[in-house]
Amino acid sequence: MSAPDQPKPSRPVDELADGWQHEFRPLEPLDITKTSTCSELLAAMSKTAFSGRTLGEAADILVEMANDESCFKVMTLSGAMTIAKQGLMITEMIDQGLVDAVVSTGALMCHGLIEQSGHTHFRQDPNWSDDELYRKGYCRVYDTLELERNLEDAAEILTTVLADVHPDTPLCSHELNWRIGDYLNEQATGRGILRSASARKIPIYVPAFTDSELGLDLFVQNVLARDRGLPTLRYDPLLDLEDYYRRCAAAERLGIFTIGGGVPRNWAQQVGPLGEVLERRTEGKHGMFQRFHYGVRICPEPVHWGGLSGCTYSEGVSWGKFVPESEGGRHAEVYADATVAWPLLLRGVLERLGRV
Repeated sequence: MSAPDQPKPSRPVDELADGWQHEFRPLEPLDITKTSTCSELLAAMSKTAFSGRTLGEAADILVEMANDESCFKVMTLSGAMTIAKQGLMITEMIDQGLVDAVVSTGALMCHGLIEQSGHTHFRQDPNWSDDELYRKGYCRVYDTLELERNLEDAAEILTTVLADVHPDTPLCSHELNWRIGDYLNEQATGRGILRSASARKIPIYVPAFTDSELGLDLFVQNVLARDRGLPTLRYDPLLDLEDYYRRCAAAERLGIFTIGGGVPRNWAQQVGPLGEVLERRTEGKHGMFQRFHYGVRICPEPVHWGGLSGCTYSEGVSWGKFVPESEGGRHAEVYADATVAWPLLLRGVLERLGRV
């Protein structure tokens, strides 16, 4: 027996809300004929919807974060951003003081090193099969080619840099990246990430260093050293974590700008739980409760897969990584291809800061 129909509530027209009375923020049609700069376009987009709105809001947050002198600003990077020719975007953010630390994949730094040392990446020809590319020494990254010859040259640079490292000196990724940057500055190579970071002493941490060509090169270096009866080099990733935690703990506020997700994003965000765990397990001798106040990320990964790269800032609040918006936290999550959204965002932010 079916349930009887429920009577529909009566809603007189004169009692229907108009939006204004509840102080909802009105939207406006996007009129591109009235915008002459990226900053103006982003401001107009913030009054639209979907990813356009969040990109406009991201610009507001990045400007506020840049102007907050008490904020330690972290940038995390994953994906093939340097081989996709976005390396100068990262360099510009370092040079303009928009970031105080970088957390990256090793591959991203390796491809950037190749570009900075004068080598070239090429557009993939779809008429070539991947087997043909392999036999000729081309490594495909989506629609772009890295050359095996380039990777060999990067290995030679690393060999030169490591020659000055004493075997008793433990290595970590940010110290190694500074050494590579110092070498590039001595050689006066092209403008790039590692040169700018070493010149300004901005640390670049690579948490999964061995998941990269440079990590493999270091391993091979040690294999060759053992074969020759020479001492090997030591690599200690905990030195990175200690340095990063110390810098974050000294800051009054934290901000994070993320491209993609993966290990760099999570490693950087873990500083909040780390401080809390330290404080709890040492009975207050070490550690502190500190969370990211600002957060902006550009990533196409959807939430519903349940993966690390798609987890929201709201989810991060539950881990003690982010200040909730109810307590003043400012977050923007842009679901877009970074190679499309990032250039527009950065240009607009630099315009507002008066730096272009």
